[in-house]
Amino acid sequence: MQSMSDLPDDIEILKQIVIEQRERLLSNSLQIEQLKLQLSKLRRMQFGRSSEQLDAQIAQLELTLEDLEVRAASAPPAVVAVLPERVKPVRRPLPERLPRETLVHAAACHCPECGTEMNALGEDVAEVLEYVPSHFKVIRHVRPKRSCPKCQKIVQAEAPSRPIARGIAGPGLLAHVLVSKYCDHLPLYRQSQIYAREGIDLDRSTLADWVGAASNLLEPLIAAISRHVLQADKVHADDTPVPVLCPGRGTTRQGRLWTYVRDDRPAGLEIPPAVWFAYSPDRKGEHPRRHLHNFTGILQADGYAGFDKLYNEIDPDHPIKEAACWAHVRRKFYDIQVATDSPVASEALARIGELYGIEMEIRGQPAVARQQVRQARAGPKLADLHQWLIATVRQLSKKSDLAGAIHYALARWKALTRYRDDGRIEIDNNAAERALRAVALGRKNYLFAGADCGGERAAAIYSLIGTAKLNDIDPEAYLRYVLTHIAEHPINRIDELLPWNLAAQFDPQRIAA
Repeated sequence: MQSMSDLPDDIEILKQIVIEQRERLLSNSLQIEQLKLQLSKLRRMQFGRSSEQLDAQIAQLELTLEDLEVRAASAPPAVVAVLPERVKPVRRPLPERLPRETLVHAAACHCPECGTEMNALGEDVAEVLEYVPSHFKVIRHVRPKRSCPKCQKIVQAEAPSRPIARGIAGPGLLAHVLVSKYCDHLPLYRQSQIYAREGIDLDRSTLADWVGAASNLLEPLIAAISRHVLQADKVHADDTPVPVLCPGRGTTRQGRLWTYVRDDRPAGLEIPPAVWFAYSPDRKGEHPRRHLHNFTGILQADGYAGFDKLYNEIDPDHPIKEAACWAHVRRKFYDIQVATDSPVASEALARIGELYGIEMEIRGQPAVARQQVRQARAGPKLADLHQWLIATVRQLSKKSDLAGAIHYALARWKALTRYRDDGRIEIDNNAAERALRAVALGRKNYLFAGADCGGERAAAIYSLIGTAKLNDIDPEAYLRYVLTHIAEHPINRIDELLPWNLAAQFDPQRIAA
């Protein structure tokens, strides 16, 4: 650092020195802001993982950030996180439908002091929730043969159909294997180990054969769900990566699972919700264009470029309108606010929160009513937000993360505000993101899919399980029923086996999403 005696006397040179120092300070501040944002994202990725490569990356960023902050003229004050007081959970009563076993712990009938016989005074009852391990059973199908003594005619009842021809797995066991793998995220080798502890030898390859056969059996039902979803006026869409093993190399490549959700309940409609998953070996835009070839209506999705040609190359006979997602916009400001405690990001979050507050009040109302409320209340807030974003971004460095978040919103403004004038559209694409949670959880356990056919099977079973959940049906009970009946069910009446058409077969219950 130069001392006062070393500074030149020329005013223009002094001005140039001041400008250069300001530019260095601005560059330093931007680097610190960007590094904090990267560290915040990596720490959230690190939760629940044990990746040495990720740990090393975090450590390197920490050292770089430390060096920048030491070089800064004055370090910013540390942000102290105030943890909210932990709320103790309220114990809910145990469901009445559960069977009860009563154990009476009787006290002595005579007084321990004087020996007199004691009178009943009442009782205290405490309930304890216990778990009884599940068990296997063997069902013996016996078919007696009868012969006619006169004409030697032999009569025998027909063998009952099985989900898998000549297979030993009953529909209940098949349903349990499928739900354990795709809903409870237990890979087949772990299931094999669990069954072995119960004395049942079921090799992983055997379970894999069952999953493949069951998936083929259920294909007509998947096609029916796909038709139902794509007949909607509005569909939510999203995708997520699925590592797929490359045979012979020991490495993986990125496949994709695409999800398409029909759920019009927030707009007051009683049409059954459904989710359809599709698999592709890569993320090329040709895949969603193929999936949505027969779809016309509103597509609510994120900013993935692969969807763009669906909107830009509009076929007059198959028009698709774009609706964007405010949750994606909010997430970008949230990441910045958490990492840097930015007042601008906080202001953006507060303004977006007001829009969500309006949505909470009108959820479940008819589309026309939602449109009227949005135009009257959300319309002015959206206009103010638009002007504020434009004015704010002019004051920011073009390279800053805040400017990037604002430009993301402004570039999609027409699609982001389409929900204001159409009550059928949601404010965000969370319906699709919720559908992908099961995939994200399963991905941590599976590590990778063995091949493209494994991704296609996963898409099929995720479609059935996800649709059952959306209709508040226990997925295992649903699959057990379907696998019991589908082999002999007429193909032209396959819609009868859709989850919402079988709701009366099951006790209604809320299934956690």
